Amino acid sequence: MRGRTLSAAIALTVFAGMTVTLAAQPVSASPSAPTTAARPIAASAAVLAAPDISVTNVQAHLTQLNSIASSNGGNRRAGSAGYTASVSYVKSKLQAAGYTVSEQTCSSCTYPSNNLIAEWPGGPTDQVVMFGAHLDSVSAGPGINDNGSGSATLLENALVLAAQNPTMTKKVRFAWWTDEEQGLNGSRFYVNSLSATQRGYIKGYYNFDMVGSTNGGYFINRVTSTTAAPLKAYWDSLGLQPEENVEGQGRSDDYYFQQAGIPTSGYAAGASARKTSAQAAKWGGTANAAYDSCYHRSCDTTANVSATVLNRAADGVAYALWQLAVGGGTPTNDFSVAVSPTTRTVARGASTTATVTTATTAGSAQSVSLSASGAPSGVSVSFSPSSVTSGGSATMTLSASASAATGTFTITVTGTGSVTRTASLTLTVTGTGGCSGGQVIGNGGFESGSTPWTASSGVITNSSSQPARTGSYKAWLDGYGSTRTDTLSQSVTVPAGCASYTLSFWLHIDTAETTGSTAYDKLTVQVGSTTLATYSNLNAASGYVQRTFNVAGFAGQTVTLKFTGTEDSSLQTSFVIDDVTLQAS
Repeated sequence: MRGRTLSAAIALTVFAGMTVTLAAQPVSASPSAPTTAARPIAASAAVLAAPDISVTNVQAHLTQLNSIASSNGGNRRAGSAGYTASVSYVKSKLQAAGYTVSEQTCSSCTYPSNNLIAEWPGGPTDQVVMFGAHLDSVSAGPGINDNGSGSATLLENALVLAAQNPTMTKKVRFAWWTDEEQGLNGSRFYVNSLSATQRGYIKGYYNFDMVGSTNGGYFINRVTSTTAAPLKAYWDSLGLQPEENVEGQGRSDDYYFQQAGIPTSGYAAGASARKTSAQAAKWGGTANAAYDSCYHRSCDTTANVSATVLNRAADGVAYALWQLAVGGGTPTNDFSVAVSPTTRTVARGASTTATVTTATTAGSAQSVSLSASGAPSGVSVSFSPSSVTSGGSATMTLSASASAATGTFTITVTGTGSVTRTASLTLTVTGTGGCSGGQVIGNGGFESGSTPWTASSGVITNSSSQPARTGSYKAWLDGYGSTRTDTLSQSVTVPAGCASYTLSFWLHIDTAETTGSTAYDKLTVQVGSTTLATYSNLNAASGYVQRTFNVAGFAGQTVTLKFTGTEDSSLQTSFVIDDVTLQAS
């Protein structure tokens, strides 16, 4: 049934099966002093930026959901007291912010219970953008990543939208679903309750299920679709290279919307599937381990959420919401800030570095001044350069004095331009200092067998077909003339407190490829999640060439040095490596 006028100030669309509860909204209010529940007053949206969602506030909602579970048998399963209390918590926050809030009883659910629907006043009723997350957990645990993370992300975005109070070009509707864990029952009931006309009003449904996994990836539902474009644009601006959410296909609440012909997308960070080596290389984390090791378990508590992954999802939701439904879209100029890597260890008397990257996310590039806060006593932070044009990067140096405070600290990096954007780095200061120095790589000439290397079969060899540079053995990746991937890696601990750190290896590239322009076969060199260089058949040469890199940024860390060779289906390329060293002095 279409919305009907309830008073001069209130209009509500009521769908079949809903029990409607309205926030107290005055019929008239002074535009200069609106109450928190008043209908929004028009703002100049053209100058409004997509807001920076506070991950601290999102985490505070997760703490409340965890506490609710702890007080109600350890879970928030649909139909349980824990779920009912979760609905009450979210509902009270939304009503206080001025939302039109309704509960819809899902009578066909395995555990009959309520969906929670909230609409922000403003925007045409026949142009709806919908954001949803399931609020229930499994009975085994409190469900803080699955799916408190999605629920809390949407709640904080809803509250920030209310606080910003912009002009709306579309109606924004938020939903928290029940009984998802029993088979997507709450969202199915809702979709089935809509008429064909009401379904047609929904121009896009965005689903957020598990957006804080501790070993998480960056996945988008239907990543190449037009509907996904704003979600992807934000993560692209952070250089995250998101992938299709293959694991989640058909397993969350977007499914029945999609089946009803409603365009869908959404974020996810992964569940029980395992992170691949390629994903670990570009996103960090642990390869061949589950994205969420506590999936559907009692350990899915507030400790089972990555603040970094959660923060990127929350800000991406805001970016998409502003792009899709706020008058004027994003402002003329906006930018993002990121730090890589996000963790660093430094000894007293030593220093370490990280890279601060910026990106223009809307409008034109602008000047961004960089600063840092949160450094402990005895630690100084500097940037080179101290100001960049958005899209540029700077090196952040963290230097610890001989008497610096030890422990683990959060350093907040702030970029200041027409708006302010932040990123964080976790810094650990240890009490040891000095440089142990020397060669860090073990068995760099491959003459002592495979230890401590981990290599594909046949890579470490004394075959005379490709001679070693020195001695008899070397590492020979690819060279088969058929589709193949070979790897060679070693975990190394880079000492802290040294003045220089030089990674060196000798590389011979031999190829049968005849092209002078196409890289068919490639060798990638990585330290941790950082790619140092990529070589290909285009770099072929008659002998060994020494390759050298400054790896001072990894001082004080244990990282993996990895070579990955990939070869296509025809015409061999051999990548032959010998005499690998990492000298610290």
